[in-house]
Amino acid sequence: MCKHILNAQVAIRSPCCRKWFDCAECHGEQADHPLTQTFDMTFICKKCRKAFRKDAREFEDADEYCPHCDNHFVLDAKTPKAALHVEGEDARVDSRMIKDDRVQQEALRTIFDVKDAPNKLG
Repeated sequence: MCKHILNAQVAIRSPCCRKWFDCAECHGEQADHPLTQTFDMTFICKKCRKAFRKDAREFEDADEYCPHCDNHFVLDAKTPKAALHVEGEDARVDSRMIKDDRVQQEALRTIFDVKDAPNKLG
């Protein structure tokens, strides 16, 4: 789990020590040597667990997806925002708050009732 990249979808194989890391900063914290930079990058998708290579010189918009499962691994980071929540029970579990227990009364009966028309008219 990477603490630098929010919701990392791929792991990157470092070319120097051939170990898998979520980002370059994770490599800097765990390894005792600097990261060797290269244009040919090897990724592994965390969704389908399959490895693939990308050339960083030819990186296009279509290259933001895993070629095996179409998982979008380049995600925009979102900053957390304050939110208001209503305290109480979950309405999906206990719907007594929103359930209407009233019973609809039948309308007054007349000779024009559609329900009883066959019985009343000759």
